[in-house]
Amino acid sequence: MKFSVTTNDAISARCDCLVIAVHDNGRLSACASKADRASKGLVTRLLKQKDISAKPGSTLMVPAPQEMAASRLLLVGLGDKPDVDDFAAAAAAAARSLCRSPTRKAVITLAEIAVANCDPRARARLVVEALAVAAYRFDQLKSSNNKNDKSGLVRVTLTARTTAATAARRGVGEAQAIANGVHLARDLGNLPGNICTPSYLARRARQLGRSHGLRVSVLDEARMKALKMGALLSVSRGSREPARLIVMEHRGGKRGEAPVVLVGKGLTFDAGGISLKPAASMDEMKYDMCGGASVFGALLAAAELKLPLNVVGIVPSSENLPDGAANKPGDIVTSMSGKTIEILNTDAEGRLILCDALSYAERYKPDTVIDIATLTGACVIALGQPATGLFVNQDGLAKELLSAGDEARDRAWQLPLWKTYQKQLKSPFADIGNIGGRSAGAITAACFLSRFTEGMRWAHLDIAGTAWKSGAGKGATGRPVPLLCRFLINRAGAR
Repeated sequence: MKFSVTTNDAISARCDCLVIAVHDNGRLSACASKADRASKGLVTRLLKQKDISAKPGSTLMVPAPQEMAASRLLLVGLGDKPDVDDFAAAAAAAARSLCRSPTRKAVITLAEIAVANCDPRARARLVVEALAVAAYRFDQLKSSNNKNDKSGLVRVTLTARTTAATAARRGVGEAQAIANGVHLARDLGNLPGNICTPSYLARRARQLGRSHGLRVSVLDEARMKALKMGALLSVSRGSREPARLIVMEHRGGKRGEAPVVLVGKGLTFDAGGISLKPAASMDEMKYDMCGGASVFGALLAAAELKLPLNVVGIVPSSENLPDGAANKPGDIVTSMSGKTIEILNTDAEGRLILCDALSYAERYKPDTVIDIATLTGACVIALGQPATGLFVNQDGLAKELLSAGDEARDRAWQLPLWKTYQKQLKSPFADIGNIGGRSAGAITAACFLSRFTEGMRWAHLDIAGTAWKSGAGKGATGRPVPLLCRFLINRAGAR
């Protein structure tokens, strides 16, 4: 799908579908008014007949009259005085309608509409990202006869006022890079565990390095053993697939400048180990590497945007399966940091691979470290699907991430990281237990990771509720790639 921005009159544009906005009480946008005149009052009649309600997110596609250059009109409701939520709902609804239709070439006028606290750059970005989400399909593993029809949108033109065209083009450019990152993260997440193994992720990282100028290195188990990554390696012992520690570097900043380090959990399949998970929905445990997938997506976007930052992505990758060599409840392992860990539940393995990766991140002398993980079911219970759980050891970093999430429509919610929770991790036999009991499970998991980030400016994103969807629409979401990208873009802009 190719995108462009024009300041030309949308009514004269030849296309398969012209997208226009309508408001409550019959009020039309400027472009809708022109379309109404060109169609001899068609838009007004449709509103009066209540064929469309004009509430935010309502849509109606109709054939355009012969007097118009477009073949179809797509009316999109925006409410009375639209805010960002209304606009995002309208953009998403328009995108779904276009992607379900035979439209190949569309002209969209939504980004011209004034929206409170949403500038032209943001409006253009929201439209493009909505189209990317609606157009996404994962059918590469289906036989050719069962693949979805490849017809669909190939060219989209956004209209903008002359004074806003530059900002809109910038928004489109950002959105395309972010959408590409989301697409990559979704593809990796949706791949099954028999294909997307730790070695497969390592190969994809090297391909990404060659195509986008990233410096990539992959540590095998021998190298990790030499570094004394006993926590990470203890998880892979139960699998025939060897673990990998994948490192990707985007060197867009000054030489020697402290980087932002993103650490993503890369469990390519999690059966729970000896503490075996229930069989129901265990297929969804292929999504336990979505934290790692989001790091791939964010690094791709950073490279495409040529962000003037140094960004390092670290993905510890393994499987967690039951085996005679697998971790057992009661085992004690020694992490790279030297801290000993009593394994009370082998299904709390994500924190074991992350803690060694966080210790490894210290060698980069980072400005900021953010880990991303599908870490706890407790976070799903606490926040559901709308919000990622955020834990942070500095208020300034919390504000940055929360603001980035709001801007990106990929929200997070901060949960406490108080010292009083740390006592739940006490072990009579080791420095720390790998679980803290049933209460406050998401918080004690973050507390565990905090033991390995002392002296760092660090945040933890628990994406267990946001990384994928279940049910009829099952699939990876690509979150929190938009949040991470907005955080990095804002960092680059602030400099």
